[in-house]
Amino acid sequence: MSGSTFGKIFQLTTFGESHGAAIGGVVDGCPAGLKLDMAAVQQELDRRRPGSTPLGTSRKEADTVEFLSGILDGTTLGTPIGFIIRNSDAKSSDYDHLKHAYRPGHADLTWEQKFGIRDHRGGGRASARETAVRVAAGGIARQLLAAAGVRVQAYVSQVGAERLIISPEELVLENTFSNDVRCPDAPTADRMQALIEQVRSEGDTLGGRISCVINGVPAGLGEPVFDKLHADLGKAMFSINAVKGVQFGSGFEAIALRGSQHNDAYVKKGEHIGTATNRSGGVQGGISNGEDILFDIAFKAVSTLMRDQSSVDRTGNAVTLEGKGRHDPCVVPRAVPIVEAMACLVLADHWLRQRTAQL
Repeated sequence: MSGSTFGKIFQLTTFGESHGAAIGGVVDGCPAGLKLDMAAVQQELDRRRPGSTPLGTSRKEADTVEFLSGILDGTTLGTPIGFIIRNSDAKSSDYDHLKHAYRPGHADLTWEQKFGIRDHRGGGRASARETAVRVAAGGIARQLLAAAGVRVQAYVSQVGAERLIISPEELVLENTFSNDVRCPDAPTADRMQALIEQVRSEGDTLGGRISCVINGVPAGLGEPVFDKLHADLGKAMFSINAVKGVQFGSGFEAIALRGSQHNDAYVKKGEHIGTATNRSGGVQGGISNGEDILFDIAFKAVSTLMRDQSSVDRTGNAVTLEGKGRHDPCVVPRAVPIVEAMACLVLADHWLRQRTAQL
């Protein structure tokens, strides 16, 4: 009951801490016979790893995945797929000053209140370091979904007040990883990068938004009532560090629309029935309708600042925490592969579940 397992059929269990010997995972429920492109899985990790962009943390990790079971000659066996990612650049001494003090905005205090003990080294298991395991597992799920014609693409659409105003339909999403910000529009990416560099020079941080587009999703995915597709996608996104909001389709803008304005009108589209506006974001009644699934994720600013902050220690005494460490001034550029991975895990699970829904 530790909350470390995700999914119903296609399941991922993760383990490990930020400064332990390694982090790792076990994927269970992946069908046998899937021919895996191992280089493609590693590429997913390369896009997330520390040091993958100069706008992020200075921690350097190769993030090379080592598969231990469940695969023979690159093909899945239908048995649990175990793997590890070794930690090689952990500098635990950098966190000695946090043994008895709590960082503002972090999980230090709440984690200790829950377990009575915590790993202060880089946040332990509460660290975003754990998400590397999700990206590796998501790389497997992505290849399973590709066989079904499903494609998941995420990109940075906002950094601080700098926002991309071009619609997903007008973007060339293949350009997302052509710059360090992970925004597919070059002029907007340049402005976002300048803002991140400015804020970092001030010792501060800022938040952002990631948008996700999922193409080729067949109608019918989603399990009423509690496992609705957008509910599971929302839970997956909220499980990512620093996420404070998720919206599908028109999201909160729907508040200002009347029903006559917001309803997606059904139309004939090629060989299937589709909608004219897709304000629902591709999900209706918790079930995919065959349209593209569209959603946005809001990330708060990183809590660790490169400036002193006031806090308290375990005895309640006021302390001043020195601003130091290796952290991203804005998490969204490196979070793009994480969003994609979690979306892939959800879709792979629901795709397998749908195969048992009808005779």
